[in-house]
Parts: sequence; structure tokens; C-alpha cells
Amino acid sequence: MASALAAYPTLSSTFWPAGRNAWARHAALAVGGSVALWISAKVQVPFWPVPMTMQTLVVLVLGMAYGLRLGLATVLLYLAEGAAGLPVFAGTPERGIGLAYMLGPTGGYLLGFVLAVAFVGYLAERGWDRSVPRTAAAMLLGHVVLFVPGIAWLAALMGWQRAVELGLEPFIAATLLKSALGFSLVPAAWSLVRRPD
Repeated sequence: MASALAAYPTLSSTFWPAGRNAWARHAALAVGGSVALWISAKVQVPFWPVPMTMQTLVVLVLGMAYGLRLGLATVLLYLAEGAAGLPVFAGTPERGIGLAYMLGPTGGYLLGFVLAVAFVGYLAERGWDRSVPRTAAAMLLGHVVLFVPGIAWLAALMGWQRAVELGLEPFIAATLLKSALGFSLVPAAWSLVRRPD
């Protein structure tokens, strides 16, 4: 049903068509995506001015590869794992777990994951994942969608100026780098899928 509503097939549906066991395929992809999000939250890459995780990159690539519905289901599964107390988020279990962590300073960014994966997944289903320029635009816009609720949440806790200083400015360079990685990876994956045998 989801593929019928999409103007373009997604990367995941092209690489692994649903067939008769569509539910098993969806479940496997959602679990695999949630594991990728878990790992990406734990791996810190040295970067200036602060170390970065690859989590926002994984969120947006999942949206581009899975489309709106499967991407959204994957991120919601990941958040459900965290709400249940699994240490899937960056800084867990050291900074707390479960709903208490999710309602803390990073809560707005977690909401941003949901909005961004849905937004980018919607664009992917309309062909934005097929070329470098459109994928680049989708990645950059997806990061904007992700950061807006994150900064708004921080602003409610500490004011706008402090929220921008702590929640945006240190991450601009890393965000540009991750966007560049994303708009390189997705069209490259399409070229592999389309490669003749």
C-alpha cells in the first residue's frame, strides 16, 4: 500500500522488493535501522568544536532509503526502545535512561528525528534521492527540520540565545559534513542498485 502511494520506489524497496512476506521485510528493515541508530548514537567522531555522532546522518539516510512510512516506523521503534529503558541514546545510561532522559535537554532533537525522517522520506518518495543536487537539498532541509524543535526545546529550558549557542553553533560544521556524506552516499547507492549484472 505504501509503495502504491509513492510516486517513486524507495531505495530499500528497489534493493529488497516486498514480495509475499512484506511484514517480515518491514520488520527486518525497521529493526536493522533502529540498531543503526543505536550504534550511531554511541560512536563519537573527533571533530571541531565538539565531537560528533553520526546519528543525524543515519536518521536522514534512513528517510531517503526507506521512505516516509518505513522510515517513520523505524525512528518510532528506536524511540520506543529508549522509552522502555534501553540505553540507545547518546550519553545513556550515564545521563539517565527512559522517559526521564527523553524529556531532558535532548528531547527536542528526538522529536526532530521523527519530523526529519518523515520529511526526507516524503521527498525520497518523490524522486529527491535520485540526484546529487536534490539529495543535497533534502539533506540540508532535513537537518533544518531536525534542529528547529531541538533548539525550540532548549530555548524553553534556557532561553533562545543560550539554546543557539549550545544547541546549534557548535554543530554547524559537523552538520555540513554529514549532509555532504549523505548526498554522496544515497546517489552512490542508487548507482549500485541499478548496475547491470
